[in-house]
Amino acid sequence: MLQPRLFTRSLTQTFPRVGKSSSRSIANRQFPRAQVASAYVARRQLHFIRSITVVTSVGATLALWQWLTGEKIIKDAHAEAPPVESEVVFEKPKKTKGLGKEDVRDLISSQHLQVKRSWENPGVYAWGSNSGRVVAPDSQDTFIKRPQRISFFDGRLLRDLKLDRFFGAAIDEKGNLLQWGTSFSPSSSNPTLTLQGKNLQSLAISRDRIFGMSKDGRVYSVPVAQEDQERDSKPLESTWIPFWKSRSKIGYRQIKPQNLSWGEKVTAIAGGSEHLLLVTSKGRVFSAASSGLDFPSRGQLGVPGLTWLTRPTGAYDQCHEITTLRGFDISKIAAGEYHSLALDKDGRVFSFGDNSLGQLGFDFNAESSMVDAPSLIPIQRLYAGTSQIPQVTGIAAGGSNSYFTVDATKVVSQKDDPSSVRGLGRVTADTWACGHGIWGSLGNGRWTHIQGTPTKIPAFSGLFEYDEVKKVTVPIRLSRLSVGTTHAAAVMNNITYLDANSKSSDNDTNWGADILFFGNNEYYQLGTGKRNNVSNPTYIQALDTEAERKVRGKEDHRFHITPRKAITVNGRSVSVEQKIECGKGVTAVYSGL
Repeated sequence: MLQPRLFTRSLTQTFPRVGKSSSRSIANRQFPRAQVASAYVARRQLHFIRSITVVTSVGATLALWQWLTGEKIIKDAHAEAPPVESEVVFEKPKKTKGLGKEDVRDLISSQHLQVKRSWENPGVYAWGSNSGRVVAPDSQDTFIKRPQRISFFDGRLLRDLKLDRFFGAAIDEKGNLLQWGTSFSPSSSNPTLTLQGKNLQSLAISRDRIFGMSKDGRVYSVPVAQEDQERDSKPLESTWIPFWKSRSKIGYRQIKPQNLSWGEKVTAIAGGSEHLLLVTSKGRVFSAASSGLDFPSRGQLGVPGLTWLTRPTGAYDQCHEITTLRGFDISKIAAGEYHSLALDKDGRVFSFGDNSLGQLGFDFNAESSMVDAPSLIPIQRLYAGTSQIPQVTGIAAGGSNSYFTVDATKVVSQKDDPSSVRGLGRVTADTWACGHGIWGSLGNGRWTHIQGTPTKIPAFSGLFEYDEVKKVTVPIRLSRLSVGTTHAAAVMNNITYLDANSKSSDNDTNWGADILFFGNNEYYQLGTGKRNNVSNPTYIQALDTEAERKVRGKEDHRFHITPRKAITVNGRSVSVEQKIECGKGVTAVYSGL
């Protein structure tokens, strides 16, 4: 009995007696907890019911869809089959029985047919924005999505062609200026002769003026608008009667560089939105304001400190020599919207003007977004550590972009053993780009907003082909790079063949040069028929696909541009080639002299 009593006493000591007040307080404390637990359980039950309802509804919907369409929602899984070796499929031979030699050639080669048609039907193909009735003067369509002929130029050869969205300018075979577009005349539907008798050779355009350079090096400035031509002062011109002069039919100005030496003349011109560049036969460079709307203010004239307020007395469009380039024999010039490039005969490139997007080849500087004096672009840095010596062979510019073609020669570095160096002396042709790339106009497959350091365009760099005539491998360079405001077209200098004749075999066909397009495609100016921008240069279909399908069926082949060749046009022998021109939202291919 001792143990139970001890146990009872221990329990009493451990758990003291609880009075009524204590029991009431405990009950009051426990009741709210039970109330909260009941609410939680109710919410969980409601959530469960909703989940069951949603799952049931979704399942019923999917089952109904499967029953109506007959398709399985959950596909059967199968083990992956081993890869099957691809089989080489050769083109089936064409049915040439009973066909003449030229018909056979047209049938077996799209390139031969394209070359042939470019000779037999010279003219102009254009596409892109038609808001100014430039690419299709007789059409009200806003866009021309694929190459289309401008009927006015059928059978015509041109010396040069320049296009804007709202006006076009061309030099005919006689050296006269043709103009069209809504900015020229809202009522004009066909190109109109304006400046005549000047033997013009090449063109440049600005926002509101057209510049024509004659064969003797004279430069003429013509207003874009027809009403301005009629209103402006009409200079006196010589006539066929000795010592007799008469007023010109339209108003124009002449751009004259001062202090030219004996025999020195202007050999090339290039234009931006507000400025004009001129290079002379002595390698000197001049610049001038080219627009009556705004005076150049972003350093593109290449004269430090030159503004509207500090300009010399005289005409607003007078020429200014870029003295910083004295001593450099400049051979080529190029102009973007607000920047300029100059290349000398030793392969050095100078840039000046706006650099807000890196178009000068230098990294963007927020403190100063322009360079008003020509600055040397360090092209050598692009080949550091490659054992190659670069030399720039060509330049191009447009909008906010600059392009450089480079010949890089393999040499022996200080660390190399000459006997172990492969390809010594081999020349590699590269193309570099800088500036605005958000629309793909850098051509490097990237969408870069600002590109200060030039970036290589892989599609135009490091290419080689075998010359069967010379029995040697040669680099593939660019023949020409035409740059618009936001897009570009590159003509490759690949090996071409234009000597097929009536005495050669049926399989002897002509072929032209490759041409690729890239950049902005907002107005269908790339000619792909689609509107997406292109950052990797791409081919487009042949210019006249309908005519080609009549001969070759439904096969589609890429466009090849025809190189220069002496042919017979209208009973006379002329040297002709197809040329590409990229403008502001528009593109054209024309038969050029």
